[in-house]
Amino acid sequence: MNEKKDININNKEEDTEIKHLVRVLNTDLIGSKQIQYALLGINGIGIRAAKIISKNASLSPNELIGYLDDDKIEVLNNSIINYETYVPKWMINRRKDIITGEYKHLFGSDITLTIKEDVNTLKKIRAYRGIRHERGLKVRGQRTKSTGRKGTIIGVKKKKNE
Repeated sequence: MNEKKDININNKEEDTEIKHLVRVLNTDLIGSKQIQYALLGINGIGIRAAKIISKNASLSPNELIGYLDDDKIEVLNNSIINYETYVPKWMINRRKDIITGEYKHLFGSDITLTIKEDVNTLKKIRAYRGIRHERGLKVRGQRTKSTGRKGTIIGVKKKKNE
């Protein structure tokens, strides 16, 4: 059975050569992976979102991304960009943006930048969470008496015997 799979792969290689790196949404993806797993290389896309994106682009999620031609890659790229238009609101990773109030789905470096901006605004307005971020303490209500200790040793120090 494995021999049949190898024969099919070899026939594909004869027809078109695989691209080892595919550029999608300013991210290099490995061409030897299936579309659904290759899209996981982009921050903000999980396995569920990857399957939905590939089906919306009318591509099989099990197809290797390295064999896609430039037109199909462009369709896939557009499908990723328009992700928030065809999925329900609960599948979007940035609901009710603090500043604009819009529903957005962020990809790539935009995620880290917006998180940093949010923390900085919390610090500026002197919110409780912002102050906890400044001091390096737990932010989400965890206990701090016995966990999350950093730095020097707290407790009893032994005397050196001379």
